[in-house]
Order: sequence, then C-alpha cells, then structure tokens
Amino acid sequence: MDTLQRIGTDVLRGHLREQLDGLKQKHLYRELFVLDSQQQPRSVINGKPVINLSSNNYLGLATHPRLKAAALQAIEQYGVGSGAVRTIIGTMDMHQQFEQELAAFKHTEAALTFQSGFTANQAAIGAVMAEGDVIITDELNHASIIDGVRLVKSSRKIYKHSDMDSLEQALKECDSFRLKMIITDGVFSMDGDIAHLPEIVELAERYGAFVYVDDAHASGVLGDHGAGTTSHFGLYGRVAMQIGTLSKAVGVLGGYVAGMQELRDIMIQRARPFLFSTSHPPAVVAACREAIKLMLESNDLHEKLWSNTHYFKGKLQALGFDTGRSETPITPVIVGPSAMAQKLSDRLFAEGVFAQAIVFPTVAADKARVRTIITATHTQQDMDEALTTFERVGHELGII
Repeated sequence: MDTLQRIGTDVLRGHLREQLDGLKQKHLYRELFVLDSQQQPRSVINGKPVINLSSNNYLGLATHPRLKAAALQAIEQYGVGSGAVRTIIGTMDMHQQFEQELAAFKHTEAALTFQSGFTANQAAIGAVMAEGDVIITDELNHASIIDGVRLVKSSRKIYKHSDMDSLEQALKECDSFRLKMIITDGVFSMDGDIAHLPEIVELAERYGAFVYVDDAHASGVLGDHGAGTTSHFGLYGRVAMQIGTLSKAVGVLGGYVAGMQELRDIMIQRARPFLFSTSHPPAVVAACREAIKLMLESNDLHEKLWSNTHYFKGKLQALGFDTGRSETPITPVIVGPSAMAQKLSDRLFAEGVFAQAIVFPTVAADKARVRTIITATHTQQDMDEALTTFERVGHELGII
C-alpha cells in the first residue's frame, strides 16, 4: 500500500472510530449477541442459558420437526441451492407451487416470494410506483418501507401514526396524482399496536387510493389461521397489496407480496430484488410450504400464542410496567432514556432473561425500551420466571 492509499485508509478509520465512540457515549451502540443453540424459549446466548424474550419465532416453527424433515427431503431431491435468479433458470417447480399456496392462504389471486421482507417492500413499491404518483405512509412504518419509498421518484406524504384525520388531510391534498398508495404496517414492530385498517380502507375507497399492508408481524399472528391483518378485519378483496415475511411466525426465511395477478406479473418484469437475486434454496422453500400447511391444519399454536400473550402482558402491566399501546405478542417495556433501557436489558440478561434494548433511531429518543415477544412455545414456568425477574430488576432500577 503506497503512502497516499495509507493516508486515505487512516482518514476513513479515524472517521469511523469517531462515529462509534459517539454512539457509545450516547448509549446507542449495539453489541451482537450470539445464539449458541436452537431458537427456542430457553436458549443459550453468549454462552449463557436464558429465557429468550426477543425472538420473532412466534409459533415455534423454526425448530418444528415437520419443517426440519421437509427441508432435509428437499436437499436430497433438489440440492442445496437453486443456482440462478428466477428469470434465468432459478425458478423451480416448488417455487411456483409455494406461491400458489401462499396466494390461497392470503385469499388473493397471486403471490411472489423474495429473499426477505425488506426486499419485498423495495420490490413491490419500486415495481408499481413512479413519478406522478404519491405514497402516503404512516410515520411509524418499518425501515424497509421507508427505504422503499425513498428509492422511487413518487411524491410522498407522511401522516401521524394511526391518525385518521391526518391521513384524510393528506388524501385531500393528493387529487392531482395518478396513483395514490396508502402504506401501513399491519402490526407495528416496536409498539405492537394494530393498524386501523378498516378506517384506512374506507378512506382509500373514498378518495380513489389503494391500500398496501406490511404484515411482517401479523402473518401467523392475526386472522384466520394467521392469515394476517386483512383476514383479522374481514377485508378480503379491499386491500390491493399484502406484504409478509417468512422469517417470523413462518419460522424460516424470506418475504412475499400477495395481490392481483397483474401485480405478480409486473414485479417479475420490474422488481429489481427479484430480477437480480438468486432464488430461495430448496430447503427454505420446502420448510416454508410445510409451515403454511401446519398453520392451515390447526389453530392450536395460534390460540396458544394469544393465551400466552394475554397472560404475560397482563402480568407486566399489573406490576406497573409501561407497555404502551401494545395489542399483540410484541410487548415493549418503555423506560424512556436509552441508558436506562440498556441497563434494564443488561440486568435482565445477568439474571437469566434475554430482552433486547431498543433505542434511537429505531424508536424516539425518549421512548427507549426493552421489547419482549412471547411465543406459543413459552411455558407457564418460562413466563413466571421471567416475570419474577422483571419485578426484581424493575424495583432495583426504580422503574416500578
């Protein structure tokens, strides 16, 4: 490396270190925790056995025997990779079959899968919206929606969180646009509240807009057999675009977009994450298919998830913790300053409970929290031990 290259590299290193030091001083620096076991209610994290309250594995399917068996069988039949993007030779019969099954599960004409929920949002927004269109988005929508909106040339308006007056005002200002898309999370990932979807749909229909719902935290959680927010509110046929993940309640990996056949067709032609990314490996597709089958066969896991959720959330509230506006298994314990959230998370971990701190910029600077997620596979003993720990540490830190 010559002198000029070394100088440039040293400047970069110094710049990055300065940013990292600033994050640490503000208690915004994130350490990576390492899972040393399967993703289960009782896990080993950083070598320490803990009760795991930070997993998105809502139904416990990430370790389900049927999914593991399906994945192994697919490897034997198809190999470990697809070998290409979908538009060259990376579309296997199992990809097509799974997308048909997803569409039936979501009660839509068609569906298309992607490598993640994040890329599904980028793909769907970018394939449909262009200059001359407008996107009207909830201020607390997920980062993947925010980035997807930024990548297109459409105009944009942000309405106050779940505020229907604010949404209607935005719609009134959008008469001149060709396409008007309203985007909302189905379940908001940091607060655990549910979108006011019936009111959003009614406003969309009144003002000639269409609705786009990101069901990342609603798929497998809300609705008939976990079919999502549209199912939960009985709005089949009135939501144009439904986005979901295959990495949370489904337990595997990926994302999907469900809607009209023409939506699937245009995404195949235009969606850059679809056009330029290798397709899902066979084991992933097979495990996802088995997860949907399992969910459709029985509501047992879904009902257990909600029974555990009501119990754990109610007990946290009774202890005096602030759980905000949560209505779902996502239950934040809001403490305010980032330093306090980090301290609470650290003390819980020391006592055998893993609940990750969530700080700015993921949430507002004065709304730092630890976020808990109860699953269908947590036992009564798991929850009671975690609650006892929360009570003890909460008193110790003066939170309750």
